[in-house]
Amino acid sequence: MVSISVLAGSALLLALLASSIRVVRQYQRAVIFRLGKIRKERGPGLFALIPLMDKMVRVDMRVRELDVPKQTVISRDNVTLEVDAVIYYKVVEATKAIIEVEDFEAATLLLAQTTLRDILGQNELDTILSDRDDLNKRIKDILDSTTEPWGMHVVMVTMRDVSLPENMLRAIARQAEAEREKRARIILAEGEFQASKMMNEAADMYENKPSALKLREFQTLTEIAKEKNLIVVSTGSGDGHNSDLPLLMGLAKAAAGNK
Repeated sequence: MVSISVLAGSALLLALLASSIRVVRQYQRAVIFRLGKIRKERGPGLFALIPLMDKMVRVDMRVRELDVPKQTVISRDNVTLEVDAVIYYKVVEATKAIIEVEDFEAATLLLAQTTLRDILGQNELDTILSDRDDLNKRIKDILDSTTEPWGMHVVMVTMRDVSLPENMLRAIARQAEAEREKRARIILAEGEFQASKMMNEAADMYENKPSALKLREFQTLTEIAKEKNLIVVSTGSGDGHNSDLPLLMGLAKAAAGNK
C-alpha cells in the first residue's frame, strides 16, 4: 500500500512540473532570468522553466498606441497653444526593453512630452499649422533614436489637435479675410488691365481701318433701333454726303409705324 508521504511527494513533483511549463503566444516573447541573471529570450511556443530558479517576464511585441496628453507650448513667435499627439511604437528587442529601462512605456511617454514641447517651441505658429507632417517626422526621428537603446522602435507620431486661444482664432480669421480681399482686388486689377489693353488694340485697328469703325457704328445703330421709343441721329460721311440717310429713313418709318 502506497504511503501518504509518497503520494504527497508525487503530488508536489507534479505541481512543480506543471508550474514549470509555460506557453508564450505568437506576439509575445519571454525573457528568462536564472538566479537573477539574464538567461535567454524564448518564444513563441511551449517551453519549460527550472522551478525555483527561473523567472519569466512576458513582453508584448505588437504595435501599441501611446496617448500624449495636451501640452501647453509657447511657439517661437510667443503664441501659447495646446497640442496633443498619438505615438505608435513597438518593442523589437524584448531583453533590452526589460533590462535597459525600468518602465519603457512610461519613459517613452515622458520623453514624448518633452520632445513635443521642444520641437514646437522652435517653430512659429504658421509653421506649426502648415507643416505638421514635417514636424511629426522630426519628433518621430528624435524619439526613435533615443529609444533605440531600449530595444524599441517608434513607428509613427501624429499631432492630433492644435488648440489656439480665442483671440488668436479671431486674428487668423481676419487675416484670411484680408488675404481673400487682396486676391479679389488683384484679379479685378488684372481684368481691368487686360480689358484696357484689348481696347487699345481695338482703337489702333479702328484708326487704321475706318471702314471697320463704320461697320461697328452700323451694328450699334441696329442694336439701338430695337428700342422703339428712341430716335437715332447718325453723323455724315467725310465727303459731305449723308451716306446714312437710307438707314435713318428706315428707322424713322419704323418709329412712326409703332406709334
